[in-house]
Amino acid sequence: MGRPWRQPVGRRLRLASLRTTFAVSFAAVTAAVTLLVGVLSYSAAARLVRVDQESVFDEVVQDLRDEVRTHRMTPDDFSSSAPGHDLVRPARTDVQVLAPDGSVADPGRPGLPVTAGDRRIAADAVAGTMVEHKDVDVGDDVYRVATVALGGGRGAVQVAQEFSDTEDLLRALQQRTLILMSAVVIAAGLFGWWLARRITRRLVILTSAAEDVARTRRLGIQVPVAGHDEVGRLGRAFDRMLGRLAQSEEDQRRLVQDAGHELRTPLTSLRTNISLLRRIDELPPDTRAELVADLGQEARELTDLVNELVDLAAGQSDTEPPQRVDLADIAEEVAGLARRRTGRSVSVRASGDTTTDGRPGMLTRALSNLVENAAKFDRDGTGPIEIKVSGPARPGPVRVEVLDRGPGIAEPDLIRVFDRFYRAADARSLPGSGLGLSIVREVALAHGGSPFAVRREGGGTVIGFTVGGD
Repeated sequence: MGRPWRQPVGRRLRLASLRTTFAVSFAAVTAAVTLLVGVLSYSAAARLVRVDQESVFDEVVQDLRDEVRTHRMTPDDFSSSAPGHDLVRPARTDVQVLAPDGSVADPGRPGLPVTAGDRRIAADAVAGTMVEHKDVDVGDDVYRVATVALGGGRGAVQVAQEFSDTEDLLRALQQRTLILMSAVVIAAGLFGWWLARRITRRLVILTSAAEDVARTRRLGIQVPVAGHDEVGRLGRAFDRMLGRLAQSEEDQRRLVQDAGHELRTPLTSLRTNISLLRRIDELPPDTRAELVADLGQEARELTDLVNELVDLAAGQSDTEPPQRVDLADIAEEVAGLARRRTGRSVSVRASGDTTTDGRPGMLTRALSNLVENAAKFDRDGTGPIEIKVSGPARPGPVRVEVLDRGPGIAEPDLIRVFDRFYRAADARSLPGSGLGLSIVREVALAHGGSPFAVRREGGGTVIGFTVGGD
């Protein structure tokens, strides 16, 4: 069996494009509304015209019947040469007079046909007796004819009104209505296409940008979309999304590069020391012990570096659900853990409302990094490391500070201490990877806050972060 035929994707997309769908839908709705309005308008107009014509004819016939019932009248009174004949001959009305025997005494213009019923009416003794004929063909025209008896067998008067010109007028109105409706539908289709093109133009730009990103994998594409409607909001959201994806990609690339650079040094040292292990039997005991100690230290530093890299990556994509947390409680837990690890005195001061919405694991990790960093740089200090948690007096961020009495941070380094792998010149001899404060920054930004570091009066550093805000 042959493969079933499938319409090309490009062709299907063109047929099913939003622009075409919108234009066709607009034209279809306009056509339906125009057709409905046109039909109803024509029907109402035709009915009014026909009713008006019939009312005029009925009034003429009724006036004639009242006249012949009131006065004794003869065929001569309705002769075209008799005075006052125009009283029963309004516009578009034809009058023909019949003699008592039913013959035509005064022909109409045009002449009207005389039937057997009309002859009986002419000989009728009762004035005002009437017989009516509808749709009477007289030449090329159609009339409505009413024959009224004069009474006493004196003859009758035929009154006819032409209806064919009214129907011709209605047919002309119908044709013009159809032409107008067609013109409206065509104009609506063209306007719908123009309007759809105008509305979807920015969507086409967004689609092209998305296709370019999918094809080239370049996230730095600028999306030129303006406006304040839904399409404009979509364009700005798409542009921000591309910007964040590009920044994330750049952060990942830089993280890999920086990690590779930082891992290279301990790995080189490990490789050198491992090569010395091949001759360990030739080394003095003191050198052996020093070598083993160096290997242990380098392994620990490498482990710490890997763990911090994992923590940093986890901080960027943490799936821990947010919940209501009390930063003062977290500070107490971190202080207790730091006392056991370092043997240092760690105090906690809390004021105000210290509760906020956040991820407790991430916040604990950030605060632990700050306390461990303070203990490392204030190794010989005798005063306590202070943790200060301040709640806002009005709706705003909660502030977490760690204060130490270490050597402090040089002014030029204050704005760079939160960069990845950055280490001040006087800290490069100390263990660490330069990632601890980077994790603090990532956690603060993830919670709608920001990190900060300032020099402390009297020596030392105040370093911390804010969480939440308005």
